[in-house]
Amino acid sequence: MKLQIGQEAPDFTLPSHLGKDVTLSDLRGTNVVLAFFPLAFTPV
Repeated sequence: MKLQIGQEAPDFTLPSHLGKDVTLSDLRGTNVVLAFFPLAFTPV
């Protein structure tokens, strides 16, 4: 799915580097930066 500028992101859950899951909707009202490093094999 491709988002347009200004479009709300769909809710999703990902594992954090601290070993627990983080859900986007739980962070509503805060700034969120999501970075992908494909094939970097780093914990980020």
